[in-house]
This record gives sequence, C-alpha cells and structure tokens, in this order.
Amino acid sequence: MTAVLRQMTVDDLPSVMKIERETFPADAWSEGMLRGELGDQPRTRHYVVALVDDEIVGYAGLFAAGDQADVQTIAVLAEKQRTGIGSAMLTELLAEAVRRGAQSIFLEVRADNPGAQAVYGGFGFERIGVRRGYYEDGTDAIMMKKDLNA
Repeated sequence: MTAVLRQMTVDDLPSVMKIERETFPADAWSEGMLRGELGDQPRTRHYVVALVDDEIVGYAGLFAAGDQADVQTIAVLAEKQRTGIGSAMLTELLAEAVRRGAQSIFLEVRADNPGAQAVYGGFGFERIGVRRGYYEDGTDAIMMKKDLNA
C-alpha cells in the first residue's frame, strides 16, 4: 500500500486524535499535547501524516535537538497496519533526524508489543534498557537506540 507523507498541521488533529485514541486507548495523548508539539516547538519537532486516498491513516513525530533525536510517537489505523505505512513514516523520521544533525535516535516501545519491537529491530534499533511502569496501565517500556552515523 502506498501512502503519501506530508507535514502534519493543526487541521489534521481531528483525524490524528481518532487514530491516537484507537491505537493508545490507555495512554492517549491529549489534543492539547499534540497541538503544543505542532505549534510551540517547530525548531525541534517534525510531525508527518500518512494519507491513502486523501484519508489520514497514520502519523508520526520526532523530537530532535543537538546530536540526539527521539521518536515521540508513531501510529497507523489498525486496518492499515502491516502494509508498510509505519515503516515509511519511520524512514522519514530517521531521514529528518539525520538532516538535523542527530548522531543517535531513541524511542520507547511497550514491552507487550513484540511486533513493534521487531519492526524497530529491523531498522537497526537496539534495546538499551527498561522503564518500569512507564505506561499509564503499568506496562514497562523497552528503551531502544539507533546510531545514525554508523
């Protein structure tokens, strides 16, 4: 499935919030949090949406400052998962991190989501630690890192 990626705007928030709540029901970000990511810190943030047939089916965000970057969030509608959309968005975030001069990129992924962990591993992310009880429901987060200059 081919998706078109473009910069996220505040006008995208209703569609993005629907995906956010469906994907992360226990610990969804609020619309205000996402609005702040888009408006308050454009110098350090990069958010994209993925569109299929002009419908937003996914979104992803990056924080980058200095020589480090973090994948803030990435989500795809359930019925569009495993079609390459998430990988396309992650590829874009990695490219943007490099464009911004990051040497390494980090992320957290739910310990109970082995599928996502495998995807990140396929992109060269390595497990570096655990954040106990990181998520609202008490689930641990696996911390992962990828060196970008390797």
